[in-house]
Amino acid sequence: MKCFVGNILTVNKNNDVFRYLVEHNGYIEYVGNSLPEQYQNIERIELGDKALIPAFVDTHQHFASLSTFNAGLNVMEAESNVEILQMIADFVKQSKNKVLICFGASPYSVVEHRLVSREELDQVCPNKELMVVKYDGHACIVNSKLLHKLNKKLSKLRGYHPDTGEMNQEAFFAVSDYITGSLSILELFKNMQNCVDFHAKQGIGMIHSVSGVGFVANLDITFEKIFAKSLKNGFQLRVFPQSMNVKVATKRKLPRVGGCFECALDGCFGSHDASLNEPYVDLEGGDGVLYYSDEKVIEFCKRANRLGLQIEMHAIGDKAFDQATRALQAALEDFPRENHRHGIIHACLPTKAGMAICEKYNIQLLMQSAFISWKQEPNEYLESIMGEARLNQLNPIKSFMDRGIKVAFGSDAPCTSPNPIVWMDKAVHHDIPEERISIQDALRMCTYNGYYATFDEDKRGSLEVGKVADMAVLSQNIYAIDSSKIKETKVEDLYLAGKKYFSCRRGVLKSIFSGIFSRRKF
Repeated sequence: MKCFVGNILTVNKNNDVFRYLVEHNGYIEYVGNSLPEQYQNIERIELGDKALIPAFVDTHQHFASLSTFNAGLNVMEAESNVEILQMIADFVKQSKNKVLICFGASPYSVVEHRLVSREELDQVCPNKELMVVKYDGHACIVNSKLLHKLNKKLSKLRGYHPDTGEMNQEAFFAVSDYITGSLSILELFKNMQNCVDFHAKQGIGMIHSVSGVGFVANLDITFEKIFAKSLKNGFQLRVFPQSMNVKVATKRKLPRVGGCFECALDGCFGSHDASLNEPYVDLEGGDGVLYYSDEKVIEFCKRANRLGLQIEMHAIGDKAFDQATRALQAALEDFPRENHRHGIIHACLPTKAGMAICEKYNIQLLMQSAFISWKQEPNEYLESIMGEARLNQLNPIKSFMDRGIKVAFGSDAPCTSPNPIVWMDKAVHHDIPEERISIQDALRMCTYNGYYATFDEDKRGSLEVGKVADMAVLSQNIYAIDSSKIKETKVEDLYLAGKKYFSCRRGVLKSIFSGIFSRRKF
């Protein structure tokens, strides 16, 4: 039993700030401004100017991919292709792996204003298979070694560009499938353990992972389920199978289905394939790619909804957003459910008609505020492809909130790094002044709303009596500072079930065995 003394930011219904919080056996036993007599002599943790908050939650990320990429080379902060190529050359010398993965290349954040080419990759890595994934996770560049390995399969797919080595759309998915399929189970498990420790440093206590890419019989979904159940330090993982085949979820006894990849209704702005109601305004033009017909998406949603599954789908462009809302509306009119928790991922460019459907049918939005003023996809680029009017309609967080639509934040990692401090800062300082929100609302979207997204709000997400003591300590009271200083906030500690976070790294085989037989929620 211990008592935290200081700024207790509860994120309860009233956003109360209290002086004392008592934890006992992993649960919150007392919260208030005066300390009852029975707690006067227990261990105290003085917060001073710091603040105690609920542990953060990342509501949308590709956990297996992030775990893999974190073990590879991140080139996201490079200023030029010359720098990227030198980083790759050094990486090749250091790595013992036969297949190499780099992540984060962007044509919009380097001085050359283009992606590295297959020919350039061959100069620094001619003898190992190499994939450089674009920052948005929807395209990659491969070297000749990897291209020749997969050429027979790739040449028949949309998005195949052998001259430059760039692969997008179906060709990119095929390369991703090959890369993920080449990993050993033990290697992937170790990478996941390291990745959980990485999240803990950001104050994150739960991840919503979308899974189902590249493994035979969707082994990665089963594997993430086993991994989630193997964790002994209180960290939580909720797995979403990325499939329009509901049996992928039901046969694994998962209560949810959806994500990106097979459940992506369109592409993204960075690859010019986000689906738009009006054409792009640049020379390339077109209106993007809508991967499925309305009939197919509606059929999927109806089937999943009737089975009682929670549904999530990726929609970035306004045409895709409209399709997602129409499909979810059709499903809920076919088989009404009050507490479905269906959601749309990203929702970058919504329409008024689509927002009205979200409001009426309680469809939640799992957004990435880190996309606002994003270095990898700057406003100058976005305006050049869609025009000023649509640029000023992107990521309307306040508009969603004003309609009563529940919004929760996530990273879409590895596209952006899982950093809730950044999510809050971007939401409070939105490029569009009318879409800015308070720090209290931003914190709620990083905590309570995220737990609500997977039916976990009854146990976690706010600091209230009876809930699990999953809590993070921030270096400053974010309610009391000037908003310009939010980004200076650091996460100093994470407590899960009342215990200070400890690493989940332990024997892989022992962990796998315990995960197979554990009854822990996932």
